[in-house]
Amino acid sequence: MSVDRRELQQLIRDLEQVPPAIRREFRSGGMLRAARPALQEVRHRASWSTRIPGATTMSLATGSRAGVRIRVSAARAPHARPYEHGGSPGTFRHPVYGNRRNWQPQAARPFLRPGVEAARPQVAEAMADVVMDVAHQHGL
Repeated sequence: MSVDRRELQQLIRDLEQVPPAIRREFRSGGMLRAARPALQEVRHRASWSTRIPGATTMSLATGSRAGVRIRVSAARAPHARPYEHGGSPGTFRHPVYGNRRNWQPQAARPFLRPGVEAARPQVAEAMADVVMDVAHQHGL
């Protein structure tokens, strides 16, 4: 099952028309549980690091940018952003042991975007199941 971003945004707009009690059920009823495979995949792809997997969390966002967010704490894993490199392979430069006169290239190791992309079909199917379960519970 492939999910287009525009289709997902339309679903979110449609869900805004649903009564608040039912919307709470969507959130508590499994959206985070449905997205857990993406979190696990991201952590697995960052397992080369001792800090990044533990600094990676997932939360539910509401409002105009509703969805599930996976983030890496910059305080707990400051090296995550350079290694992610915008989700693209390549290299980045860094000072050697803080010496700003000596910079070295380092290979990027994207983990966040590729992990989410790999888990997308499984997450989309699980989220569709959550929506259908809640809809059936309320006779929709």
